[in-house]
Amino acid sequence: MTASPATTPPPDAPVPEQRLEMLQPEDLLETGGYRGCFGCGEEHESGLRFQRTGTDGKAVYGRFTVTDLHQGSPGLAHGGLLATAMDEILGTAAWNLGRMAVTGRLETDYRLPVPVGSVVHLKAWCTGVDGRKIYLQGEGRIGSPDGPVAVQAAALFLEVPREHFFGER
Repeated sequence: MTASPATTPPPDAPVPEQRLEMLQPEDLLETGGYRGCFGCGEEHESGLRFQRTGTDGKAVYGRFTVTDLHQGSPGLAHGGLLATAMDEILGTAAWNLGRMAVTGRLETDYRLPVPVGSVVHLKAWCTGVDGRKIYLQGEGRIGSPDGPVAVQAAALFLEVPREHFFGER
């Protein structure tokens, strides 16, 4: 994927290492609010139920299974659902840099239709950090981590204070 200027870091932006022990989305479960998250919540009936599966220090990995509840066209995953999955894996990459962050911009390219019943294997990596801006890219592959690329994304995430998640609303 060719990222737009809005999702491309400055040439001198450092690329930190992914470390699972830094900060996990599960750390926010103390509020009870994330079990119902559409993307990663285990209690959301029609959600992705996205599972984080690990890191190799350069990228983070996850997967989800497309169900009947995720259809757009008959028998195929809805494009917005695939964008949501990319947002989840890209957000995981930002969190695993030890930064609480939110999506500022998400660019998604669709390469192949994704049939219902498919397991989509996701991968995301940081391409640079500049102040509170975190630049990320990712991909989703059908069937296996080495399967055909179905969706790609580039994003700009913005670091926010802890109060963003825990403050009064």
